[in-house]
Amino acid sequence: MFPLKDTIPSRTFPWVTISLIIFNVLVFFYQISLGPYVEKLVFIYGVVPKRYFLYSSLNYFFDKYIPLFTSMFLHGGWFHLIGNMWYLWIFGDNVEDAVGHKRFLIFYILCGIGAALCHIYTHPHSTIPTIGASGAVSGVMGAYYVLFPYSRIITLVPVFLFLTLIEIPAVFFLFFWFMIQFFKGTFAILTPGIFYEGVAWWAHIGGFICGIILVFFFRKKRRRWFPDEFKPW
Repeated sequence: MFPLKDTIPSRTFPWVTISLIIFNVLVFFYQISLGPYVEKLVFIYGVVPKRYFLYSSLNYFFDKYIPLFTSMFLHGGWFHLIGNMWYLWIFGDNVEDAVGHKRFLIFYILCGIGAALCHIYTHPHSTIPTIGASGAVSGVMGAYYVLFPYSRIITLVPVFLFLTLIEIPAVFFLFFWFMIQFFKGTFAILTPGIFYEGVAWWAHIGGFICGIILVFFFRKKRRRWFPDEFKPW
């Protein structure tokens, strides 16, 4: 299944969502410009779980706290970047609309940090740098799950040899997505040598749950401009 768009128009211009997308793209272009030195950048600014359980050094703050923020703006390739930004574009504008522009930026960053911490504590011995906006974007999806369960996600679905457009209720689409992350994340922990795919599944899970929880503190008061079929709360 590949989501194309949702059915709820944004009431305000999603300048934070668009700014985040542009910033992520610019950072990725910078990564490309580094050539072979990009691996060093990823190791320094990505989240390496084992680093958080080692003896602290003089660079404790830089080594352990800065990457929680910087890692969410780095990506491992074009597909990684485009996939994350596409989901942010679909779900971000409405969540930004519901919580407000400034609060949305804070919400996004907190979800990304929460996702990184979830990955760290579920993979404490990993020495592989984790990067990507997927944890923060998962938080946005978690917020969307709470705020807009009656929305429809226009989805491209393969049916035999053909591709079909189907409107799937957001609550079902996002629940199905979450269960995929949960089962793959569980198998990745139980059978790390067999099921490892290089994906931080528990960052997705942690981000989604953070989004569900945090949105109750960030959302605005109930508003009446939504049609009845799109009531957010």
